Amino acid sequence: MAVDTQTVEKLAELARIAISTETIDEVSNRLGEVLQLVDQLQAVSTEGVAPMAHPLDEEQVLRADEVTESDRREEFLQLAPQSEEGLYLVPKVID
Repeated sequence: MAVDTQTVEKLAELARIAISTETIDEVSNRLGEVLQLVDQLQAVSTEGVAPMAHPLDEEQVLRADEVTESDRREEFLQLAPQSEEGLYLVPKVID
């Protein structure tokens, strides 16, 4: 599939990239090659092939969801310059 120079210029504008006039033809050819590769991939029959999320059949080992630290909330609140009813008080930033 051929990509014309107007399409390359429009894509460059949308992508906010600068492509010099000397390289537009090369970029156009390379985009055409990529689109040909996509066409080849789309032509392959995938009927009967199960989709996979990862090429390796590995499983994620998960750890047990257990509390491993003690509750130190009151200790941390005592370190704060100001607190009230279990909340940290901070200076007003926005008027």
